[in-house]
Amino acid sequence: MNRTLFITLLIIFNIAIDQISKVIVRNTLIFREEIDVIGSYFQLIWVENKGAFLGMGSDMNPNLRLIFLLILPTLVLGYVIYYIITTKELDRLSLIAFCCIAGGGIANVFDRIVFGQVTDFFFINLGGVFKTGIFNIADMSVTTGMIMLLFSGILNGKKKEKVSV
Repeated sequence: MNRTLFITLLIIFNIAIDQISKVIVRNTLIFREEIDVIGSYFQLIWVENKGAFLGMGSDMNPNLRLIFLLILPTLVLGYVIYYIITTKELDRLSLIAFCCIAGGGIANVFDRIVFGQVTDFFFINLGGVFKTGIFNIADMSVTTGMIMLLFSGILNGKKKEKVSV
């Protein structure tokens, strides 16, 4: 498959899955109702987030919120897309990781543009061992992409180490 087509399809896939899930949530859940999926360990709770991750920045001045949660992320996402399209040396894992980050980022920026806030709905609470804020599929895409990039960096570092020894 053509590399640019692969990048485009993967980014669109990430955006589509996120946006479809948010439409389903907005049309079927009741705002702030807690629905147990796996007991109280995994719940669906529809909330709207005006801030960034875990609501950070939601009480920020509207002009600052516009700059830090819309304009700056849009510029960064534009650069990430430019980078992955023009950097042919990226390994497959890093390429997929950057596409997940870009797709998730675009999906949340889209929400901010269209709705003025981001729809979140997943919540995990493993009884004090591990607890998340309420998040969405775009957040999962970005987080998964970051983990993949770290893993790719470790793998590539070990490959370079073997070559130089």
